[in-house]
Amino acid sequence: MRLMIIGSLNGQISMAGKIAIGRGAKVTHAEDIDQAMGALRSGRGADLIMMDVRLNIASLIEQLKAERFAVPVVACGINSDAATAVRAIKAGAKEYIPLPPNAELIAAVLQAVTEENNTLIANDPSMKAVLHLADRIAPSDASVLITGESGTGKEVMSRYIHQKSKRSRGPFISINCAAIPENLLESELFGHEKGAFTGAVARRIGKFEEANGGTLLLDEISEMHPSLQAKLLRAIQERVIDRVGGTQPVKIDIRLIATSNRDLEACVKSGSFREDLYFRINVVNLQLPPLRGRPSDIVPLAQLFANKYSEQNGLPAKKISATAAEILKAHYWQGNVRELENTMHRAILMSQEEEIEPMAINLPGQKVTAIAKVAQAAQAAAEKAPAGDGPALVGRTVAHVERELILSTLDHCLGNRTHAANILGISIRTLRNKLKEYGEQEKAHG
Repeated sequence: MRLMIIGSLNGQISMAGKIAIGRGAKVTHAEDIDQAMGALRSGRGADLIMMDVRLNIASLIEQLKAERFAVPVVACGINSDAATAVRAIKAGAKEYIPLPPNAELIAAVLQAVTEENNTLIANDPSMKAVLHLADRIAPSDASVLITGESGTGKEVMSRYIHQKSKRSRGPFISINCAAIPENLLESELFGHEKGAFTGAVARRIGKFEEANGGTLLLDEISEMHPSLQAKLLRAIQERVIDRVGGTQPVKIDIRLIATSNRDLEACVKSGSFREDLYFRINVVNLQLPPLRGRPSDIVPLAQLFANKYSEQNGLPAKKISATAAEILKAHYWQGNVRELENTMHRAILMSQEEEIEPMAINLPGQKVTAIAKVAQAAQAAAEKAPAGDGPALVGRTVAHVERELILSTLDHCLGNRTHAANILGISIRTLRNKLKEYGEQEKAHG
């Protein structure tokens, strides 16, 4: 875990850094945004940025985006009010931390960034077999190809291998080959010199150099253009790279892991993927089963996610009811573990019982939307309750309860509509239409 701290805040933010170091993080400090960007360009990467709320957060977010640094930013402030926190979130910060720092809060933020890296459940025999092979090959420097459907946990497995390797104290650097335009991917991988192309405002270290001494994950390698595959092959074979616009080769020392959700052998036959590169990266192949192919892991994973989102939202931990568990086990899980996680995030927010009930499990294909189901369940529970228990719901329409749920969720997300829509299980377009409808209602009555 690499933490970059930007700003001073009278030493309070440095205290937060000391807490982070105590939790195992590697901390670097920058006085301002320019210094921080220079550090990132030079290869001193970060998994998380903590920044003085008085600095220009929006400007940093804009620069990170322009130079394609995918680093979450957390704002920090001394004795700041709720409005300050909201402004920071609207500017692009993922979270807001009040200072002086609380050790448990700092730990929770670090865990939120790294928790997926440490979560690997393998109770099912099909997954146990894969994990056994991963344990055997992790200490070596052999290249690994991890294949499987989207959402099966290929990056989680990659990080697991890194943590079990002799390079575990080194960096783990990942890059999604499918998410970066072809004309920029070479620079992202190998770096560039100042002026190498339009927009190259300074020398930038690429992912290969940033991963020196550690592990480089090439996620969805099958999406890489054949012309770039040749340069990648040279880097793997000769352990040297050339920065774009550079004149001297640069030596590298990495362990390579690649992932793909496509059949690479078929890609080789079709000519879209080089055969020699395929054999270079496929020294060991780990084939991850889809979630529906590891049924014994479904409920344990669901409970893990339920516990995670209960804690994140300050809600009491709940077990999954037997009936809800059967529903989860019977679902096809087209989106695999990622779909299960989103399902349990919604479920923990919508559950009205002591255990997570079937009504809180919103799955594709169901006729009633998630928000309507919760509204109906809440209203039904209130109608059955003894007099005096739940007067806020008795006599109210589903539409009224639905409105309150949407607005409360939006408030919980500090106005972040995308996050709120994801929690509610509806599209951002549906959420916008609902909010527009509520606004028109207020005008009509006001």
